[in-house]
Amino acid sequence: MNRLMQDTVSDKLDAVLEAVGRVIVGQRDPLEKMLIAMLANGHVLLEGVPGIAKTMMVNTLAQALNARFSRIQFTPDLLPGDLVGTQIYRHETGVFETHRGPVFANVVLADEINRSPAKVQSALLEAMQERQVTLGGQTHKLPKPFMVLATQNPIEQEGTYSLPEAQIDRFMFKLLIQYPTHEEEHEIMRRVARTDPVTTVEPVAMLDDVLAMRQTFDAVHLDEKIELYILRLVAATRNPAACGLGELAPFIRFGASPRASIYLALAARGHALVHRRDYVVPDDVKAMLHDVVWHRIAISYRAEAEGLNSDSLLDRIVQRVPINGVGAPHATRLD
Repeated sequence: MNRLMQDTVSDKLDAVLEAVGRVIVGQRDPLEKMLIAMLANGHVLLEGVPGIAKTMMVNTLAQALNARFSRIQFTPDLLPGDLVGTQIYRHETGVFETHRGPVFANVVLADEINRSPAKVQSALLEAMQERQVTLGGQTHKLPKPFMVLATQNPIEQEGTYSLPEAQIDRFMFKLLIQYPTHEEEHEIMRRVARTDPVTTVEPVAMLDDVLAMRQTFDAVHLDEKIELYILRLVAATRNPAACGLGELAPFIRFGASPRASIYLALAARGHALVHRRDYVVPDDVKAMLHDVVWHRIAISYRAEAEGLNSDSLLDRIVQRVPINGVGAPHATRLD
């Protein structure tokens, strides 16, 4: 990869994060991963309690990228047509006109996605996977780039619908948005506790920049040894016993799909690029593993009874799966 090109892309990503930081205090890690998902042509599921700026975070990121932003409030009475659009008959002309829905945007915020029934989830699934929607028998391509950032509230479960496993698997990352630290909340209060707080930023990148950055993204070198390390990590979630982790077998009902391997490779490339490297190292894989894989693992009732979750199981897998595939399980470098 051309070093100047790689530095230019890293500078541009830093500029976007800096611009978003003029409105959003903290949250650097989830913002980095949202940017990585956009470069990797992926989608993100955000989970967090109300009031921690999930919506503002997504909107501000779209502003910094000069992207068309659309927010869809998911409710139990939402219809697929409210999402993708519909055809309207014009009596004057005697023809049907296509009215495109809010999904035709670059950055789509699906707010409280788990509040809508299966038929709406199915309509969004086509958009996420195929980057297109079907209206009146005609296929309409969605704009490029296109990314869905969905939110869900982990506290309130009344009136919600569980997301289908097939849809959860389509999200590159599932990010838990945490409360700000004491110092961050103090800064938030200073900025926002006024009648007219700053909520907008000027664009520092264009959509064409994003599409161009994807070429640099794809050029980040992923060594075959790293690829095999990724495959071993994912395989350990499916068949722990075959990977020398037999003690974890009773705690996992089913492991991660092949999308986990694909997205983990993409995420590792993105992490390397954000940190100004044109090659992937094992620490890039480890840094991305949990957010890529944990929502793709179904744990058993026994695991729940013993207070285990996907994160703690992944911690054990990282500790035990060797990077080099041979020798000590705690090896930390490539030969």
